[in-house]
Amino acid sequence: MTSQRFGMKNYMKGALLLTVAALIVKVLSAVYRVPYQNLVGDQGFYVYQQVYPFISFFVVWTSSGFAVAISKMLADIEGHGGTSEYKRSVSRVIFYYLTALSLLFFCLLFFGAEPLANLMEDPQLAGLLKVGSFITLCMPLLAILKGNFQANSHMQPVAYAQVFEQTIRVSIILIGTIILIQYTQSVYSAGKIAMLGTVIGEVAGIVLLLYFLKRSYKPLGKTAIKIKIWPILKEVTLYSIAISMSALLLLCFQLVDSFTIFKMLIQSGVASEQAMEIKGIYDRGQPLVQLGIVIATSLSLAIVPLVALKAHKSNGRGEKPFIQLTYRSSLLFGVASALGLILVMPYINQMLFMTDAYSEVLKLYSFQIVPLSIILTFTAILQGYSKLKFPAICLGMGIILKYLGNAYFVPKFGILGAAMASNIGLIFTAIALIVYLKKLTSIRFAGFQFYKRLALASIIMAIVVNGTIFGLDFVFPTMLSRVDALIYSVLLVGLGAFSFITAVAKMRVLTEKDWFLIPLGRRMAAYQLLLNRKK
Repeated sequence: MTSQRFGMKNYMKGALLLTVAALIVKVLSAVYRVPYQNLVGDQGFYVYQQVYPFISFFVVWTSSGFAVAISKMLADIEGHGGTSEYKRSVSRVIFYYLTALSLLFFCLLFFGAEPLANLMEDPQLAGLLKVGSFITLCMPLLAILKGNFQANSHMQPVAYAQVFEQTIRVSIILIGTIILIQYTQSVYSAGKIAMLGTVIGEVAGIVLLLYFLKRSYKPLGKTAIKIKIWPILKEVTLYSIAISMSALLLLCFQLVDSFTIFKMLIQSGVASEQAMEIKGIYDRGQPLVQLGIVIATSLSLAIVPLVALKAHKSNGRGEKPFIQLTYRSSLLFGVASALGLILVMPYINQMLFMTDAYSEVLKLYSFQIVPLSIILTFTAILQGYSKLKFPAICLGMGIILKYLGNAYFVPKFGILGAAMASNIGLIFTAIALIVYLKKLTSIRFAGFQFYKRLALASIIMAIVVNGTIFGLDFVFPTMLSRVDALIYSVLLVGLGAFSFITAVAKMRVLTEKDWFLIPLGRRMAAYQLLLNRKK
């Protein structure tokens, strides 16, 4: 019983810390994308989004993936009685390895910028790729510092560094773009500023982590311990890929879009500038999806150590209740976020991005939140079981389906086809992971009553939001301005969220005990108790 309470306490504490950090970072990410698009227009947003996945791919893999892999390896060494000298030797080997990798990535991006830009059929993107390539040089030190802090359960420096990185990045991107836009109308120059802001943000994160390191630790001494290098490099590489695969999946989808959509639209007879605008409008969906999956992201980060701990304990209830809760809560928040965006998309679109263009496409794009919420949590759960191969295969198949879907649907349906292809790839991946984990654990993730109540809460939210829209359209037949869209969005989001939360609480879709285990769920538990209080 004590170990179970210990596990729950750690789950809550870790999930809460990661939720707050992730939420701040995601909000900042949306904050800079919206005004950036407003400043440079859809063509400028297209330019940035074409190059963004290249840079973020290496950031996620080396910084996030390698950092978690390093922390796991160092924690395992300490758990097996390894000395601090041995840990330092392992860290040194990994650092040299990451340095070699970062130099390789830098050369691929910097010297391969022109060929990559030509493959996207936009040679002017080469300049952005060259500026962004310098971010790879930050990765070795960033990964080692984050990994060591996490291995010692010091999550505060990592969380602060993530927020600090993003704050500096956002500030440089917005201020730089505002200044630049006064002197030049070049969207490619604005894109270079955005890439530069990302690089400087990573450097700022390193500086802050070094400051925490200086405050917390003594200088590392030299060691002469001989260790086997190949097993270390193999483990850190494979585990880093597995850890970051779910995050890399979305970036790989965006890479597929970068190489296919613009090219296929032009081949279909669309003019170059119009194709840029269409792709830029399509990319509006990305920050919205990022915000929609923030809860699933935090839950996935918190569940890995807990499942690993519980899976190897013979006493107590084990890991199954936590897996069931993680699945139910991620699906609950995923459905709520996706449906909410779909219902209010035209108004959100105009409020944030000045026009309601292609709102139907963005509605379909937003559905990605549901399968992504499952994918993020299930890949994390499987990592807790040390099952890494099958999730990687599933995600790889999803990427292949996305590419084939783009190739088939974009020529037929235009930009709508790209959203269709994304959903097909993600739904396949989510279903494959559900089937595999169910076979592995024999867990019943949720009963019929859960799905019935979730569906009913969704229907109630849809009725409330659509009923309000009907009433507003009757009273105000035409919506003309962005201010109107803002008023509509705030009103509809508020009513939709309130109706969904109230329905979920009244029907007790999750128990009060469940809510207490979910980050920031205490208020929901109290509200649920209030609604179901016997009079």
